[in-house]
Amino acid sequence: MTTDRPSSLLSCRSVSKYYGAMAAVKTISFDVRVGEIVGIGGPNGAGKTSLFDVIAGLQPADEGAIFFNGEDVTSASPQELCHRGLARVFQSVVAFDSMTLRENVVIGAAYGHRLRFVPPLMLDRDTLERADRALDTVGLLDRANVPIASLPVLDRKLAMFASALATEPLMLLLDEPVGGLNPAEADRVMAVVRSLAEGGLTILLIEHVMRFMVQLCRRIIIMQHGEKIYEGSSEGMVRDPTVVSVYLGSATARRLFHFLAAS
Repeated sequence: MTTDRPSSLLSCRSVSKYYGAMAAVKTISFDVRVGEIVGIGGPNGAGKTSLFDVIAGLQPADEGAIFFNGEDVTSASPQELCHRGLARVFQSVVAFDSMTLRENVVIGAAYGHRLRFVPPLMLDRDTLERADRALDTVGLLDRANVPIASLPVLDRKLAMFASALATEPLMLLLDEPVGGLNPAEADRVMAVVRSLAEGGLTILLIEHVMRFMVQLCRRIIIMQHGEKIYEGSSEGMVRDPTVVSVYLGSATARRLFHFLAAS
C-alpha cells in the first residue's frame, strides 16, 4: 500500500524565534502546497531570513512546529532536512573558487542527496549524472569545466541553484534570488524558476524585487516586525492598506497595480 504525498508539503504552525526579548519571528503560520511558488516579502528586518533559518534548521524554533512532507521536522538539522528533500539557496554567492563549475555542483550532488560518513574515493555515475542534469536545467552545462571564479554573478547564482537541484529536492528555499541582478538577468532567473515549478518543484522564496515576485507567485506573504501582516494574491497585496503603508508605498503600489493589469 502506498501513501500519497500530503497536499501541504511545508506547514508552519505558530512558529516563533526570539533573540533575547526581540521576536524575530512571531507566531507565524502558513502552508505551502505541492507545486506552488509562494513569495515572502517585507521591509528589511521584518524577519524573513530568520524564518528561513528556522525552516531550514539553522536556528531552532522557540515555539511552534514545522512539518515537511507530512513529518514533524521542528528539531531536524540542516543536513537531515536536505536529505529529506528541502534545499536552500542563500542570498550571498558562495563557491569553491579554486574548482570548476561542475566540481562545485558535484559536491552538492554527492553530499546533499544522502548521508555520507566517509568521503568517497571515487564518485559514482549517478552522482555525476545528477550534477550534469542540474547544470543543464539552469543552462550552464556548456560551461561545466570553466573555473567558477571566472564566471559572472548571474552564472554563479545559477550555479548555486544547480548545486541545490543536484540533491533532487522536493522543495527549494530561495533567498533573494535576483538580488544584485539587472532586469535582463532577473528575467533569466525567472525563467529558470518558472521552469522548475512547471516540472513539479515546490518553491518558497524571499524577494524585494516586486516585479519578479508578482509575476511568479500565486500567493504572497508579507511580514513586518516578525509577524505576518498579509497573505493572499498579488492583486490583493497592492490594494491592502497595511501593506501599502508599511512596505510598498503608494507609488510602488500604483505601478504594480498597472503592471498586473497589463499582464
